[in-house]
Amino acid sequence: MEPQRVVSWGRRWYLVAWDVDRDDWRLFRVDRLMPRSPAGARFAPREDPEGDAARYVAGKASAAAWRHRARVTVHAPAAAVLERVNPAVGVVEPVDAGTCVLETGADSLDSIAVHLGMLGYEFTVTGPPELVAHLEELAGRYARSTRPPSPPGPAPQKSPFPGR
Repeated sequence: MEPQRVVSWGRRWYLVAWDVDRDDWRLFRVDRLMPRSPAGARFAPREDPEGDAARYVAGKASAAAWRHRARVTVHAPAAAVLERVNPAVGVVEPVDAGTCVLETGADSLDSIAVHLGMLGYEFTVTGPPELVAHLEELAGRYARSTRPPSPPGPAPQKSPFPGR
């Protein structure tokens, strides 16, 4: 293991390290590590994963805690969406000058729906199917909430014969 950076995120400290056996980056919570002596051989520092260790930690640490995940196309420039998205909410990837992809998640579908609604931009969700169904249900509820209530119809006639 080649430790590279220590990053604070979400009230925790994380160690970003290169795993030479797996040939890949790993993330460790510092409060769960046990120091080893001797420390091991020296190694040359590497470029940060994804070019930014803090963004890497934010994406990995938040994603690990999510029960539901979604990949959403947002019809707005990535820079504009990044101004509205906390790293704990998701990772934004530019597609072109006016579109980006938001990889997000949460413990509930309602939480994802709230975050998407607060973006302030048009977006397209193609999955997961349970999120699409949930958003359709919410859209119907919101649409019904803006209609005036229907006038009550005539009261049902009571039969003059009891029990009928």
